[in-house]
Amino acid sequence: MRSKHLLLLVALLVFGAACGNRADQTAPSSTQAAPTTAAAAEATATTTAAPTTTAEATTTTTAAAEPEFPVTVGRLVIEEMPAAIVSLSPTATEILFAIGAGGQVAAVDMNSDHPPEAPVTDLTGFQPNLEAIAAYQPDLVIISWDPGGLEDGLAALGIPVLIQPPALHLDDAYLQMRRLGEAAGRRAEAEELVASLQEQVTELVEDHGAAGQGLTYYHEVDNTYFSAASGTFIGGVYALFGLASIADAADENGSGYPQLSVEYILEADPDIIFFGCALWCGTTAENISERPGWRGLAAVESGALIEVDDDLSSRWGPRLIEFVRLIAESLAARTDAGAR
Repeated sequence: MRSKHLLLLVALLVFGAACGNRADQTAPSSTQAAPTTAAAAEATATTTAAPTTTAEATTTTTAAAEPEFPVTVGRLVIEEMPAAIVSLSPTATEILFAIGAGGQVAAVDMNSDHPPEAPVTDLTGFQPNLEAIAAYQPDLVIISWDPGGLEDGLAALGIPVLIQPPALHLDDAYLQMRRLGEAAGRRAEAEELVASLQEQVTELVEDHGAAGQGLTYYHEVDNTYFSAASGTFIGGVYALFGLASIADAADENGSGYPQLSVEYILEADPDIIFFGCALWCGTTAENISERPGWRGLAAVESGALIEVDDDLSSRWGPRLIEFVRLIAESLAARTDAGAR
């Protein structure tokens, strides 16, 4: 099962390189953000969810002021404030709840595991079932990509679809939060969220950015040595702190996620290793240190082996601040260790 998950992860990486930019996307993007291995597992799931009741699907949260509709978001016109939203994007799900639109959400996909109160179903964005989605009688469906025919199929049923592709930069993420706020009738709340995130990111970079200047890192996506280069959302966050990815020179096809060799990693000798896939691959700081030849790496010798939650690094929603904070705290710890 684990090997199947990793194969699906590789397929998602290829998808990100080939399908990162579309004319109808609501935010610019030229490459896929690093997928989680949990997201890879989603591709094997079935879509047999039962719809919620009408009362559940139409519950709304009262706003301080009634938003004005219709609104235009990208090329999509939304006539009325959505009362039954279906989210097939874990990132969009997190944003909706963060801006107070949780009561408008009728159903979310099986990978939308945050926040806990999200109405998780067996719906999937990787192998979507048109009939299962339509059974929730949504007045807005949000997806991060169209695997083929989903948008057209829903449009034929009169169901508007908002596509929010993987963000490439923080500005992309902020733009998507604002546009999702417009679509859900939560413009003011979305602006507040963006302002708060921007303030926190700025503070963390100002406090710890100097500690990362001139340092290199290896971000391990999985234990087959796929890594994130600078031209990705993940790489852009690291770059805020002056960190440079060792994967850049290996990213010859511009996918953003090249597969490195052990020899390449050993020769690059990164100052810091950030590793994901702890859940699906069982990766730990200890077994990284025990890999043949790795004990002599600068990151291993200094103990700069940092576990990264796959969700935090691959979702460009409100919890992106936790990823930024992890990097800042790691740099601070490294500085303190050097001082001692």
